[in-house]
Amino acid sequence: MSPLIVCLIICALTMASYVWGKIPMGVTALTSMAAFILTGCLDPKTALTYFGNANAVMIVAMFVVAAGFTRTQFVKKCAVSVNKIAKGSLMMVMLGYVLVAALLAQFIQSSVIVFGIMAPMMIATCNEMKISPSKTLFPLAIVSIATVSALPLGSGATQAAELNGYLEANAYTDFVVQLTDPMKARLPMLIAVMVYCIFFATKFAPDAPVVQTSEMKVRKDNKEALPPFQERAGYIIFILTTLALIFQRQLRVDTWVICLTGAVAMVLFGVLKEREAIEAINWPMAFLLVGSFAMGGALTETGAGEVVGNILANFANTLRNPYLIGFVFFIVPFLLTQVMMNRTVMIIFIPIAILACKAMGANPVGIIILVQSACLSSFMTPMATPAVPMCMASGGYNIPSLIKQSLIPATILCIVSVAWIMTVFPLY
Repeated sequence: MSPLIVCLIICALTMASYVWGKIPMGVTALTSMAAFILTGCLDPKTALTYFGNANAVMIVAMFVVAAGFTRTQFVKKCAVSVNKIAKGSLMMVMLGYVLVAALLAQFIQSSVIVFGIMAPMMIATCNEMKISPSKTLFPLAIVSIATVSALPLGSGATQAAELNGYLEANAYTDFVVQLTDPMKARLPMLIAVMVYCIFFATKFAPDAPVVQTSEMKVRKDNKEALPPFQERAGYIIFILTTLALIFQRQLRVDTWVICLTGAVAMVLFGVLKEREAIEAINWPMAFLLVGSFAMGGALTETGAGEVVGNILANFANTLRNPYLIGFVFFIVPFLLTQVMMNRTVMIIFIPIAILACKAMGANPVGIIILVQSACLSSFMTPMATPAVPMCMASGGYNIPSLIKQSLIPATILCIVSVAWIMTVFPLY
């Protein structure tokens, strides 16, 4: 049996275990990782690097930073103020948090960071309103993920240059992606997602956590207020960490370094005890993240992505309707990104999209932006992006509840993106 077939079988069994929910997700993730290694689908040395992956370090550190901020009375005071402004309206609360998250997502090219900044405030606000954070955290995560780099601000200003790099690398320079093209393409999607998350998403969210949350674990031993020095240190460290992440490019410091520094500072300044910092980390979700890296790595090493991509290109060449072609080039990368790292899927599918358009003599601009949008909008599974495991840990979601909440926004994303982009950027 070929490594590709073995890899796909292991992936299918892993996903089935996640959905079944009888085996802890962390155990499933590490077991599947071991299976990939033992069957030769994944190089052991490559697998070992996933434990020190920048995204893994970043999400672990953000658990600690968020827990430190949550320990302060500052976050509670802010939550009280938000509640007063919103006058107890959940819709108004969602409006405020969605707008702020979408704005941050234009300057910070990491959905896990955006979510990690916003989640403690949202949890505190929900506690003040006497509702479960499970009602709001996944909608907040969707916005943090799907709106990243949608506008030509901060990281978004580099999207056009990156896509033009793909066109040059594949010798198809008859067409150029303008600076504002990604914004023109993704703006309706951004608006649609924000509207859905403000007005509708909370109606489909569970009224209570399905599984125990990280916040439950941190709060149980932390009922007393911090001393004045530690109190101030807690929110100063959080604010400085946030500012450093916003200006990360100017500072020329990796995001994981900033997050780790913030986490260490929370312990050094006494905001969290060592034991509290360790307890703040949701280790099953951290292992789940490492396992997702392994799955994506195995799919890449066995060539699964290229196989799917080539089938897609051949199929697209048989279609005549540009909207059908657009749909295919959106939905396949979107689904594949749920089990592979989005960057990997982009590297595979954007060149395939360019070559397919080249063969058809078509304008590739709309298609490659569609592929990019699909890869940047992955939120249906914990393997999609590191922000999802963090959201699951904070909101108390399991896989079935995650998928249930994802179906409608995913459908909206697909319809709006394909209909708009293929109209504004026609193939011919």
